[in-house]
Amino acid sequence: MRKLIIAAFAALLVYPCGATAGQNTGTIKTGNAQATSAAAKKRGPIFRATKDQIKQAQAILKQRGFYAGDASGKLDADTRTGLRKYQEAEALKVTGTLNRATLEKMSITLTDKQKAM
Repeated sequence: MRKLIIAAFAALLVYPCGATAGQNTGTIKTGNAQATSAAAKKRGPIFRATKDQIKQAQAILKQRGFYAGDASGKLDADTRTGLRKYQEAEALKVTGTLNRATLEKMSITLTDKQKAM
C-alpha cells in the first residue's frame, strides 16, 4: 500500500512537469515563427550584385589598392575586406557588401531589377 501511494504521488509530480515543458516549447516555436514572418515582411527584396558587377568592383578595388586578388566574380573574404576599406574611404556605410550605394559610387551600372528596388 505504501509503494502504491508513493508511485501515485510520483506520477502526479512528473505529469505536470511534462505537460508544462511541452507547452513552453510549443509557445517558443510559435513565437519565433511569428517574429521571423514579421521580419521577413518588413525587409522587402534583398539587393544582390551580379557576378559581372562583382568583377567590375574587384577591378576598381584593385586599382585603388584595396584588393590584391583576381577579378573572380565571387564575394570572398578578401573582396569584402576591400569593400569595407573602400566604403570607409568614400564615407559610405561600411557593410562589406556590394549594395546600391557602393555600386553607384563606383559608377557600376545597375540592372533593371536593381533599379526597381
